[in-house]
Amino acid sequence: MALEEEQPLFIRRQSHSTERTGDESEDHVPHETGIAASEKVLEKALVKKLDKRMSILILIHILNFIDRNNVAAARLRGFEKDLNLEGNQFAMVLSVMYIGYIIMQIPSNMMLNHIGKPSLYLPACMMIWGAISFCTGFVNSFTAVLCARFALGFAEAAFFPGALFLISKWYKRNELSFRLALLICGSIISNAFGSLIASAILSLVDNWLGYAAWRWLFFVEGGLTITVAFIAMFVLPDFPETTVGWLSLSERHLAQRRMCLDTGLDPDRKAASELGNGFLLAMSDRKVWWLALTFVTMVAALSFNAYFPTLTATMGYNPTVTLLLCAPPWFFASLSALLVSIHSDRMQERFWHIVLPLSVGCLGFIIAMSTMNTAMRYISLFLMAQIYSGFVCFLAWMSGSIPHPPSKRAVALAFINCFSQLGNVAAMYAWPRSWGPTYRTSYALCLGSTVTCIVMCYIFRKELMMLNRKASSATANEGNRTFRYLL
Repeated sequence: MALEEEQPLFIRRQSHSTERTGDESEDHVPHETGIAASEKVLEKALVKKLDKRMSILILIHILNFIDRNNVAAARLRGFEKDLNLEGNQFAMVLSVMYIGYIIMQIPSNMMLNHIGKPSLYLPACMMIWGAISFCTGFVNSFTAVLCARFALGFAEAAFFPGALFLISKWYKRNELSFRLALLICGSIISNAFGSLIASAILSLVDNWLGYAAWRWLFFVEGGLTITVAFIAMFVLPDFPETTVGWLSLSERHLAQRRMCLDTGLDPDRKAASELGNGFLLAMSDRKVWWLALTFVTMVAALSFNAYFPTLTATMGYNPTVTLLLCAPPWFFASLSALLVSIHSDRMQERFWHIVLPLSVGCLGFIIAMSTMNTAMRYISLFLMAQIYSGFVCFLAWMSGSIPHPPSKRAVALAFINCFSQLGNVAAMYAWPRSWGPTYRTSYALCLGSTVTCIVMCYIFRKELMMLNRKASSATANEGNRTFRYLL
């Protein structure tokens, strides 16, 4: 299958021609800075200053996932019993959040791109979902919790695609994977810290002030989210062209120019590109649709994440020990994701850094399907969690493959992420209690999704290789440097 390019490759205008060296392979993407040597010190200081401000996104992402997944921990301490949930109603409580999450992502990113003030927009949305999470502690029926979870997804939809867009507006392609790894580690660590926090809350405050322990889980975590959202308003940066206060004029110009050079978009064409219809550009790009379908399979393979406490509980320990055992696999996965992303940025390669972690995850699914041995099943959880390393590199690959215009990238990133949540909606029904404690069918579905994802990534890589060959021909014919996709 061939994925067509919707418009000509972008040509970088250089004041001097650049010749290919003999050791550059046809599909190698050379490291292009476009920044004068005299500005290197300023650029390094700019990135360091930016990293400090962007670091709060990690904390926000931790809270984002804690508020999303706390029902899995609440399930261990009477959540289903107190709300009289029966049959697949718990799965519906999990999946309905993703419906709201899907609906709002594209409009949210379009609004964010139009407003240009993520330092206000993202924290405001964060306060709303924190308040919804807090109020979930008061629900007393299936209908009430269903409405609360739908509203939570609607509010949380703003953060992740918005954060991806914000990061892609500031960092070059050879800087993306590591920064995205730090962001994703927020979600990975949330699985660890969320379990530890839940263990402490569920053990210490049961029936305090007349509220069950699982209700306090929502009270405490929702209140913490609101507090951090207020702080984030004073820390988060806006876009390079709209940020003020903490950057000098020369730093602002450098921030904009280095991104224009990295994407191949000339500074004098940038304003015009913003006037285009980003939605139509994104929807007419077949790469966007292919990436969205590929991401669906990866997200479906990661569905075990929402049921992690349930899967850990199959080893036979009490709820407190079960939640504590959830943490080590995620800490190990965080470390792996950082190392893989650093190596991916250094090598400027994406495909193998995606496929190898996914292959390790496949091994984990196979082990979990084939044995009920406690030690082996716990080891399999470590292996499954390695898929997140591939997840991180896929996000970097996705962002780097849709470089501009910004209006198109904002829609494309939101669309790919929201479309991928269809995998979550369906996969939430792949772990019924009746399939436990072995959950062999569930693991088999995850294994099939992972293998499909690997195949689709391979096809996408072949397409990008073809586009890069076209770019090489343009370089030879016109003598200019072309934008080339990372493989």
